[in-house]
Amino acid sequence: MRLAFIGTGYVGLVTGTCMAEMGHDVICADIDKKKIQNLKKGIIPIYEMGLEELVERNIKEGRLTFTTDIRHAIEESEVVFNAVGTPEDKKTGQADLQYVFAVAESFGKYINKYKIFVNKSTVPVGTAEKVSAIIKKYNKKNIEFDAVSNPEFLREGAAVKDFLNPDRVVVGVSSERAKKVMEKIYKPIARIGRPIVFTDVKSAEIIKYASNAFLATKISFINEIANFCEKVGGNVKEISKGMGLDSRVGNRFLQAGIGYGGSCFPKDVKALIHTGKENGYEFKIASAVDEVNQKQKLRAFQILKNRMKNLKGKNVTLWGLSFKPRTDDIREAPSLDTTENILAMGGNILAFDPVAEENMKKNFRTKKIKYFSNPYLALKNSDVLMIMTEWDEFRNPDYEKMTRLMRGKIIIDGRNVLDRSEAESEGFEYFGIGV
Repeated sequence: MRLAFIGTGYVGLVTGTCMAEMGHDVICADIDKKKIQNLKKGIIPIYEMGLEELVERNIKEGRLTFTTDIRHAIEESEVVFNAVGTPEDKKTGQADLQYVFAVAESFGKYINKYKIFVNKSTVPVGTAEKVSAIIKKYNKKNIEFDAVSNPEFLREGAAVKDFLNPDRVVVGVSSERAKKVMEKIYKPIARIGRPIVFTDVKSAEIIKYASNAFLATKISFINEIANFCEKVGGNVKEISKGMGLDSRVGNRFLQAGIGYGGSCFPKDVKALIHTGKENGYEFKIASAVDEVNQKQKLRAFQILKNRMKNLKGKNVTLWGLSFKPRTDDIREAPSLDTTENILAMGGNILAFDPVAEENMKKNFRTKKIKYFSNPYLALKNSDVLMIMTEWDEFRNPDYEKMTRLMRGKIIIDGRNVLDRSEAESEGFEYFGIGV
């Protein structure tokens, strides 16, 4: 089928490329001229395992093209996927839908035959109705269309795998015609036995927020248990294992640490809370989840502050800057707040991350942060090591080498990737989260 993706950010680029890999003819459109020029050359703006190879192959085979001509993309496609951003309003937590509405306006202007408008972006319940109203306003020829909700469930760092072999695909439709078209699009996924779940449009919109809020709840819950362990004793790693072996609970998202970040969980939890208020409902659990996470993101810094008292002139090494491993995304990452607070107290930062350095530099333009090409170089004359991201290469460190390089012998492990007894046996003062 001929598909268009408006917006070549994380969701649009990954989804559009994977649709091309499944055999569809895909046009990815964006108003960012430089980004489109780079994509035509195979230059990828995000770090995502396996994506570069898929983009290159599908461009070569003619199934994937890039353009800044939004009109062309809409007119030439049977189905148009809206994949623009829905950033959080920092004051209210509300999802900003201005870009979604702009795409809907363009769709209404340029629709030339029956088409489907698909919201792939994460949007609050009721957005499809608003989008439909906008399309009708600009659809002067009253050409038939359907508005569909098809939320994405991609994990950064595993997005290609998640799309091609998903737990499920959720599609909210309001007509049998739209359902048949969406079934055709996802036929390659259905063939490998993955469920395609069809619902009404509003239920599909809610499923996305409910899923992310529930996973965020598991994270904040285990972080509260970890904080409790620090008060009364107990090892949260053992507790997580004991809980996770219960099939009703499961072991995923039960790793204690310094909170969740990224482009989804923080934004989606806040948006759900705000949408509840708009509709006269208070999400008490989601509100508590958000409150716990905001505090937890500063847990490693609190440990540092309590232990060091004065950071003026001290060198603090940060291992990991991204909000999670296998991505260069630092949005809402605990490293951001931690960095701000260390700098505010007069400390210097020696930083290493395999892929997120350039994004960090965009946020902090100061000589008090130095970046290094490997984790050990970042330890020279360091007073304390803080582990902010659970990259695999941090799990088995060379303690002897660390001792030679570091000025101090303090480790604050914000992700519990190290073994306390092993670190302490090597002469380090170790602080984990609930262990």
